[in-house]
Amino acid sequence: MIIGVPKEIKEQENRVGLLPYTAQLLTRRGHTVLVQKNAGIGSGYPDEDYVQAGATILEKAEDVFGQPR
Repeated sequence: MIIGVPKEIKEQENRVGLLPYTAQLLTRRGHTVLVQKNAGIGSGYPDEDYVQAGATILEKAEDVFGQPR
């Protein structure tokens, strides 16, 4: 399964849809996790945390949702 995590677009909204810990659990089970660049920064999770969890960082939301299956 491919899980996409976009950056929040609402003003002053800092939540992220998936924590690095959860990304790690998913990637360990063989899933692909794609995270938009800086999606977790407002919640205190830099891109590096997601990379260490096994996720792939992509520049734009279109990239996150436009990956081939």
